[in-house]
Amino acid sequence: MPPARLKLTPAAFRREDEAPDAEFYREARLVTHIDEGAIAAVTQLYREYLPPSGALVDLMSSWISHLPPEAAYGRVAGLGMNAAELAANPRLSEWVVHDLNRDPRLPYGNAEFDGAGLCVSVDYLTQPVTVLRDVGRVLRPGAPLVLTFSNRCFPTKAIALWHHLDDAGHVALVAQLLAEAGNFGDILTLNRSPRGRGDPLFAVIGRATVAA
Repeated sequence: MPPARLKLTPAAFRREDEAPDAEFYREARLVTHIDEGAIAAVTQLYREYLPPSGALVDLMSSWISHLPPEAAYGRVAGLGMNAAELAANPRLSEWVVHDLNRDPRLPYGNAEFDGAGLCVSVDYLTQPVTVLRDVGRVLRPGAPLVLTFSNRCFPTKAIALWHHLDDAGHVALVAQLLAEAGNFGDILTLNRSPRGRGDPLFAVIGRATVAA
């Protein structure tokens, strides 16, 4: 039986800290937000799903993208909140500072990319369906979007609904958001948590269809 649909009310996307995100992300944080085992799981997912010679967009990017070191991508565009972090990322061929909560439209043309990744940040989006729909716009038909997340976050910036859900609820929520975007198919949910006591790692993957 599929999980019950979650009620996506405006209150679900409120946050404890509603100050502009640009203020929160003004200072660079050159740290990792999940442990080594979870990072390795993200890298393996990218290895499996992102085309190794294609053009990629790394959404809500930072100073590290967790891409497979052996892959020679044709283009890696980074979109994030802090210029110093993005400038320090050696995998990016280009980058732009862009606040998706202020402007959910990506600064790219239609069907520019062969794949996209969004790592441990979907819980910060206040208009996630709108953002994901626009991600579908910039992807070529059949291109994958790999959404990964754990149980760690900046609590004051994560949406209220995220705090009320467990791991299974997070997976169900992200899958529902991607389905509601309307331009993704073949939606797959995965538990790639490493064995042991480290950080869990979950993924929702969809493939772009046509513009919604």
